[in-house]
Amino acid sequence: MSEIAAELGMLRATLLRWLMDDALPLWWTLGADRARGGFHEAIDMTGAPVGAERRARVQARQIFSYATGGALGWEGPWRQAMAHGLSFFVGGYRRPDGLFWNTLDQGGQPVAEAPRLYEQAFALLALAAASGAPDPDPALEPVAVALADALSTQRRAAGGGFIGFIDERLYQSDPHMHVLEAALAWEDVAPAPRWTALADEVAELCLARFVTADGGALLEYFDAAWAPAQGLAGRLVWPGHLFEWAGLLERWGAARGRQDARAAARRLYRSAADHGVDPSRGVAIFELLDDLSLHDAKARLWAQTEWLKAALVMARAEPPGQARDRCLADAVAASRALLSYLDTPVAGLWRDKLRGDGTWVEEPAPASSFYHIVDAIRVLAEWEAA
Repeated sequence: MSEIAAELGMLRATLLRWLMDDALPLWWTLGADRARGGFHEAIDMTGAPVGAERRARVQARQIFSYATGGALGWEGPWRQAMAHGLSFFVGGYRRPDGLFWNTLDQGGQPVAEAPRLYEQAFALLALAAASGAPDPDPALEPVAVALADALSTQRRAAGGGFIGFIDERLYQSDPHMHVLEAALAWEDVAPAPRWTALADEVAELCLARFVTADGGALLEYFDAAWAPAQGLAGRLVWPGHLFEWAGLLERWGAARGRQDARAAARRLYRSAADHGVDPSRGVAIFELLDDLSLHDAKARLWAQTEWLKAALVMARAEPPGQARDRCLADAVAASRALLSYLDTPVAGLWRDKLRGDGTWVEEPAPASSFYHIVDAIRVLAEWEAA
């Protein structure tokens, strides 16, 4: 295992160097919009920002990325970048009811549509990341509390959890995953019963409804009673989300002394690692069916980051031995996969989609991916520091 540990250390150094020297500077100098505020949605492969409507999730994720970059030791203007994002985000997206708009148009006006749970989850996560930074703005926590209260009073689903999806006929597990992520982040930053209760509610809903009866998969789409959606939608399984849920359930289960959650995390992780990784391309694929057969062979960047994070989280959960060694070998493979997406004409950008035939989809680098990359590097850095 010493060879695996040594390689993981070299990959960590390479990824940290890319983040500190290339990505964080680039997405501040070119990715921040000095004229309108906030951050651009994408940068193309020539280094030109792409004009588009501004999704709340992108602004929130960039706030998280710069707060985390600062915590990782970036010596650039991470405080300025974080403050730049917060001013635009809280000032432009917050609604009178405490929730956040999903999108602003190119003129800076809210797009009138029902607030989506996904956007609210990332608002909570961004506020937690900024509140965890040194000398935080004390006004941020009350914004998060008001948002959590608004979710609890205005956006509850009759069958448990919350509403707020692209298609309200298709309930989704994915946004709830990010609510759990945000609640756990707030537990770390400012422990309070509301965050513990929110995390517990989502984790219990996941174990009861999202995980399949055999425990080997986790579904994406449901009806209002949290039964699997009719047709193909109710059979879809995303390996990247199996990895992501595995890491969160392990974290929650360890904190609560819940061995059932930790066992579920191991099952989900192994399903993703054994069935959701293409050995020929060395990447985590996009989509399986509920029998763990292949459905969509393209490979998104974010799935590689979640593979890396989960491998390290699960390695930490295992005693020294074969299971831990296997997870660490997975972490090496996931790091290599991630690096392949970062090989671009402009250093600091990334590819987002690898086709099943091994060719890249030519498109701008989406800013939304930065949060995934930064958080994976954070977990890798923490492993090496432990």
